[in-house]
Amino acid sequence: MEPPEDSAGRSFVEVLNEKYSPENFPLRRGPGMGVVVVPTVGPQGSPMKDRLNMPTMLVLNSCGIVRAGEQPEIAAFCAHVIELDLSHNLLQDWRQISKIVSNIPNLEFLNLSSNPLAGSRLEAPCAGGFSGVRRLVLNNTRVSWDTVLLLTTEISQLEELFLCLNEYSGVSASSVACPTVRLLHITDNSLQDWAEVRKLGPMFPGLDTLFMANNKLASIQDSQDVLRRLFPKLRSISLSNSGLNRWDDIEKLNFFPRLEEVRLQGIPLLQSYTNAERRSLVVAQLPVVSQLNGSVVSDYEREDAERFFIRYYVDYPEEQLPYRYHSLVTKYGKLEPLAEIDLRPRYRALVEVHCEDKVEQLSIRLDQTVAELKKQLTSVVQLSTSSMRIYYIDKCSAFGPEEMKYKTRAVHSYSIQDGDEILVVPKTKGPKLVTN
Repeated sequence: MEPPEDSAGRSFVEVLNEKYSPENFPLRRGPGMGVVVVPTVGPQGSPMKDRLNMPTMLVLNSCGIVRAGEQPEIAAFCAHVIELDLSHNLLQDWRQISKIVSNIPNLEFLNLSSNPLAGSRLEAPCAGGFSGVRRLVLNNTRVSWDTVLLLTTEISQLEELFLCLNEYSGVSASSVACPTVRLLHITDNSLQDWAEVRKLGPMFPGLDTLFMANNKLASIQDSQDVLRRLFPKLRSISLSNSGLNRWDDIEKLNFFPRLEEVRLQGIPLLQSYTNAERRSLVVAQLPVVSQLNGSVVSDYEREDAERFFIRYYVDYPEEQLPYRYHSLVTKYGKLEPLAEIDLRPRYRALVEVHCEDKVEQLSIRLDQTVAELKKQLTSVVQLSTSSMRIYYIDKCSAFGPEEMKYKTRAVHSYSIQDGDEILVVPKTKGPKLVTN
């Protein structure tokens, strides 16, 4: 016989009544504003069954719930509920959770994150109550891996499983596969050894998406043949902030036969490269991947990345060349380094200053104004700024001198080049133009 339910703490039924009572939400009454529960036949002693506005998605997070409450009330109120969020409550007994879930027959999504379930043991009869759930969130519950195995065995339609922040350093192999799981979130744990990750393959043979960020995984140790069989349907993987530090580990991602999307941000291997180098080198290493770190890899980007890859490694010794280098050389040939073109704006020019019979070379700043240039010339031609006119002579132009008469105009706007001339004429005289 089941022991009597502890009456201490708030129950699911109590919180349900408080949150969804029409007295608390008077404007939600009426058609289209949730579901008004009015069962034709209800259990005795259920004074609130005919006056709750109930949506199909219940959000009861952070409500201090520790127990289920009266099961007939749950069954009466929640028959139509599809999603249930019980995160950040005080549930620490799987029996209480099972009482809630087993009385919600259409439940597909259940969030139990941040409930203290570390010391609670789940029995098989209780696990059967979860059989209809398709998406299960157990983040930060410290739930044991044995409990995870029991749940995946009992939930025949489970598609998405969230196990983040549970301090797993290892996983136990399962004798029973869960082929329906398509998405597994197991980020922010302590899975460092690939031998532990390897166990997930047979456990979830239909896995499409695997999030393993923030696990400090040190390396990918299996051979090509093993990796091809390990995750035969894996399309997307996140290994961001892992401990991968060898290009060999990146190359091995090509062995997952259906892989299309990869996330590799924050890994030690890429820390010494620039952002552009990181992306180009990874794109070139992963010809099967169509999306990297959330961004689509276009055909143009891939070709540019592969050509960059060849040029990056062209001067490396043969023994240090990655395998991918040789296949890309076969595709494009051995490319020469690109010519380096400095496109930065020029800041100075070396010009000839002519003043009467005097000629002197002078380095001038191109970012200064004409007025500032005149000040610079005073020490060269021994004239004050107010008593000189200056002219620019383009050495490559057929036109004559151009007077630089606008004091605030920038010198660079004249397109002055090295070797051009600046003619300084005292104001009492006009410019001497030499004609043939």
